[in-house]
Amino acid sequence: MFSAPMRLLCSPLMFAWLVGTSGLLGLASSPVHAGELRCDGTLLQFSVRESGELRSDRFRFSLQLEAEAETPSAAMDQLNKRLATVRSRLRPLSLGDLKIPAPRSYAIDGNGGKPRLQRASTSVSGEVGRSNYDALIQIAGRLPGVDLQGMSSRADLASEQKLKNQLLRRALQQGKHQAETTSDALGLKQVRLLRIDQRGGGAIRSLSFSKAASSRFNPDEAPQPRQSLTLNLDYCLS
Repeated sequence: MFSAPMRLLCSPLMFAWLVGTSGLLGLASSPVHAGELRCDGTLLQFSVRESGELRSDRFRFSLQLEAEAETPSAAMDQLNKRLATVRSRLRPLSLGDLKIPAPRSYAIDGNGGKPRLQRASTSVSGEVGRSNYDALIQIAGRLPGVDLQGMSSRADLASEQKLKNQLLRRALQQGKHQAETTSDALGLKQVRLLRIDQRGGGAIRSLSFSKAASSRFNPDEAPQPRQSLTLNLDYCLS
C-alpha cells in the first residue's frame, strides 16, 4: 500500500505528485506501474502547458438581418430587400458561399402604446480574406437593419500544424528539464519517460464591433487565433 501522493508545486502551470522509494519522502518501496510500464523507482507525474498565437489569414463573420412592419407580409418584403442588398454587396468579398438560413417571423410589442408589429429576421455568415476585412465591417456597419454579430480570426491549416509541432517540442523540453531538476533534488541518477498524454486545441478569437464604423479597421490589430497544448507526463526516477 502507498501513502497519499505528495503534491509538488513546480510553477503556476505545472504540478507534480511523487510516489516511490525515496527516503526523503518516506514512502513505501513497492514498485509502481504506469499503464503497462514498470517503474521500480520514484514515479513523477505532472502537466506541462504551452500556447502561442497564429497570424490570421481570414475572418469568419456573422450578420443579423431584421425588418419590422405592420403585417407579416410587409415585414418579409422589407427583409427580402435588405437581404438582396447584403447579398449583392458581400458576394464579391466573400471566400466561398454565404450561409443564409430560413427566416423567422413573429410579433413584437409596439412602443408608446402603438399597435404590435411583425418582425422578420435571418442571418448571413461567411468568410472574408484579410484584404476585405475592413470592407466587410464598413458595409455591415452602415446598412439599415443589419448588425455585425461578430468576427472570428482563422489561420490556415499549415500554420496551425507548424505551431502545434513547435508547442509539442517546447512542452517535451520543459517536461524533461523539470524531471531532471526533480531527480537532482532527490539525489537520483536516471530519468526515464514512461507516458505522454497529449491534449490540445485551438481557440478562436472573437471580435465585437460598434454599429458606428467611422474609421478604418486594420486586420493586423485584430486579436489573433491561439493554439494550446497540454502534456500529462509520467517519469520514472531512480
